[in-house]
Amino acid sequence: MPEELGIKVRSELFKRKMSQKELAGIIGISPVYLSDIIRGRKTGPKAQEHVKHIKKILDI
Repeated sequence: MPEELGIKVRSELFKRKMSQKELAGIIGISPVYLSDIIRGRKTGPKAQEHVKHIKKILDI
């Protein structure tokens, strides 16, 4: 799952010409924390809430 999420997020960011830093700012988290979520390093309940926001924002 994390690998699949990472691929989808990176693909959508590339299509939208958006950086992870910009996405993190929209969500209200640090770019490092966003990277950890995308890479599957953070998987707790709070991270899962952020995953929902990421998917909604990027429509994936």
